[in-house]
Amino acid sequence: MHTDSNENSCTRNILVILGFSCVISVIVLIAVGISQNKPLPQNVKYGIVLDAGSSHTSLYIYSWPSEKENDTGIVQQIEECQVAGPGISKYAQKLQEIGDYLAECMEKTRDVIPVSKHHETPVYLGATAGMRLLRMESEQLADRVIDAVIRTLSTYPFNFQGATIITGQEEGAYGWITINYLLGSFFQNSGWFSGISEKMNHEKTFGALDLGGASTQITFVPENHTMESPENSLQFRLYGKDYYVYTHSFLCYGKDQALWQKLAKDIQVSSDRSLRDPCFHTGYKKVVNVSDLYKTPCTKKFKRTLPFDEFQIQGTGNYEQCQQSILELFNTGDCPYSQCAFNGIYLPPIQGNFEAFSAFYFVMNFFNLTSEKVSQEEAIRKIRNFCSQPWNEVST
Repeated sequence: MHTDSNENSCTRNILVILGFSCVISVIVLIAVGISQNKPLPQNVKYGIVLDAGSSHTSLYIYSWPSEKENDTGIVQQIEECQVAGPGISKYAQKLQEIGDYLAECMEKTRDVIPVSKHHETPVYLGATAGMRLLRMESEQLADRVIDAVIRTLSTYPFNFQGATIITGQEEGAYGWITINYLLGSFFQNSGWFSGISEKMNHEKTFGALDLGGASTQITFVPENHTMESPENSLQFRLYGKDYYVYTHSFLCYGKDQALWQKLAKDIQVSSDRSLRDPCFHTGYKKVVNVSDLYKTPCTKKFKRTLPFDEFQIQGTGNYEQCQQSILELFNTGDCPYSQCAFNGIYLPPIQGNFEAFSAFYFVMNFFNLTSEKVSQEEAIRKIRNFCSQPWNEVST
């Protein structure tokens, strides 16, 4: 799809929905980097990256030749391991379990990477919005989790380089680099990516839309490099060229935290222990503890004393009503800039085509809508039809 001037332009700008999981994996990208599907040379190097998201942790192993392309490395992912269990922020009260939590995937790296390369193989862990939220609740708890991770990873025979909680700005930027790296946008005059479609316009980059569990990011190159909100501006030099990007991470607007916000908002107007919710299928029922509802910093603005300790969600399955309920989470009225996204956050005019990934992909893939020719109308039709089905049909 191509850029449109109407108010739905951001949605219509999505050209391809990509299914790849490691946004933070691009940390390695800046320092190292990818060969194509060629036999690895003798001077091959390796790197290990752990992407510690809000809902899960993924481990990636990379290899790259020592030679660089325009002063930036070219990396190839050779292995992936999904850590069993939730995100690391859930281990704040059980730090002693972090070693076992990471053990299976870390042991796998011993077999994949040659023993002779272990001591020189860097290991990085980057934690995203789940740990940013934990740090908002308790900086001390967040530090303890990171310290436990550091102690664990330091016991392996690799070159441990650090574990950190990255900023939302960094997360958005790394996602943008990843998407454009995979599409060959940085390799205008390079032979490394000869396998990528020759029809692709390498003079332009793609915007990135990343929907996680606790936050969502938007990053793109605006037409005007001078922005009204400097904190949303970043500059990179990659493969011999300078890039000026806009990026913002909307904390609490990932799919999981947005749902908690919606429930906390809706229960305020409920007169009893029942919450009739159009965003759940007809016949769906679930009991929610009020204490769980207010555990996250994302729901603090909705917190009030309720006359009950728990309530029951009762699904009514109505697409239009659900859409309206979700829209109420976005304040589009107050804007101190020439234009905003929502909640007073500056957003320059949308520029170019976009790629959407992470939870965007998983949802669209569920509906078999990952073809680049699928229209917005077709996507809405399928989602509306799915929402109208009773729970006993979709849950079987």
